[in-house]
Amino acid sequence: MLFWDVDGTLLTTGRAGIFAWEDALRDETGVHVSLEDLDTAGLTDYEVGQKILDLYAASEPLERLNSMVRRYEELLPESLPRRKGRVLPGVREVLERVKREPGVLSMLLTGNTRRGAAAKLTYYGLDIFFEQGAFSDYAYDRGSIARLALERAQLLVGDGELDRMYVIGDTPHDIWCGQAIGARTIAIATGSYSLEDLRSHHPWMALEQLPDSSSFLESLSS
Repeated sequence: MLFWDVDGTLLTTGRAGIFAWEDALRDETGVHVSLEDLDTAGLTDYEVGQKILDLYAASEPLERLNSMVRRYEELLPESLPRRKGRVLPGVREVLERVKREPGVLSMLLTGNTRRGAAAKLTYYGLDIFFEQGAFSDYAYDRGSIARLALERAQLLVGDGELDRMYVIGDTPHDIWCGQAIGARTIAIATGSYSLEDLRSHHPWMALEQLPDSSSFLESLSS
């Protein structure tokens, strides 16, 4: 079972989502501000929303967070074309090979909400590779999302098929959540963290980018 992160691992939007967050903040609170320098690496959508409210609208009631995340989801599809993003190196080839490989399944394990992930994957043509996943709609922090992903995988394939699980991501948060469920962690330095940074958190494997599909599958069997 392969659990995949989205941003920085499968694709980059060029931070186009920041436009959706800026507009959601404006629509929900009346605050106009640039979020260009906001550090969002490894945060769930709800953590991003909370961080924005803490910084710029701390007096807003707690329920404002849910409302702002919903507005972000609505605005995201029209925000994605505003930056030049791309599918990251090796991703499509690996996903295509895995889809054909018997006994190997891919699921999402992401801090995106379900609608947020769907918008990004659809825009970049990767939605066909994922039918199942765990998202931040149902669990606030990465560890809880990972445990939810494990539960869904168990329902999908049974405990007997989960002797080898891999969490693939580009941040220390992905490494930690993989370790929380006993998965092997594959850290890919295609996001905002360097290979050295990722190795310091002791993943099972650390790579500059995904290798060719044959090498990738061979590494899983080692």
